[in-house]
Amino acid sequence: MAEDNITKTGTTTLAIMCKDGIVLCADKRVTSGYLVSYKKFDKIVKITDNIAVTMAGSASDVQLLSRLISAELRLKSIRTEQEITVKEAVNLLSSLVYSGIRQMSMIPSISHFIMGGKDKHGFHVYDLSPDGTVTKCDDYVSSGSGSVMAYGVLETLYEKGITVADAIKLGFKAINAAVQRDIASGNGITVFTVTDDGVKKAISKDIEYKIE
Repeated sequence: MAEDNITKTGTTTLAIMCKDGIVLCADKRVTSGYLVSYKKFDKIVKITDNIAVTMAGSASDVQLLSRLISAELRLKSIRTEQEITVKEAVNLLSSLVYSGIRQMSMIPSISHFIMGGKDKHGFHVYDLSPDGTVTKCDDYVSSGSGSVMAYGVLETLYEKGITVADAIKLGFKAINAAVQRDIASGNGITVFTVTDDGVKKAISKDIEYKIE
């Protein structure tokens, strides 16, 4: 991704479409070159009551963009007095990502988001690539350095019509597979759900490697 001395999130994140909602999962490790610089980074952020994003890439970029998109969506909702659609949110975020990657800088802007949300049209998952490309996902998607391992689990165990409860277990297994093999992923697993009740944190589990 970026240069070795840039703090970045690694990482493994994923989203799973369910018949009754969406499950978002991520690990917690932040790396700086070969150094684990932080072990409890929240890589899933609630940006509205009904929309959340997973984050991968340079930590400074994903933090700034997540704050910007959250503020912009709040302002838009106040001005229009209408609920923001997931499509509107992803289009706005993609324009910010596109602008960042096209600007000349000593430190390149690298960010990869997965957005999951609910609006009047239903539940939606979008993959937002580092170049600003938007792809709608109908089943599952994963991002980051550990996504290869996560995809292996998802390809094998995912079934159409899966429930949120079962998808939480599947997402946990997929992230855990990446944590076991990807050096940039680890230290914990966070799981969020998007249902008719909005965005909720379902699991936040730390994984410690200490000799007692």
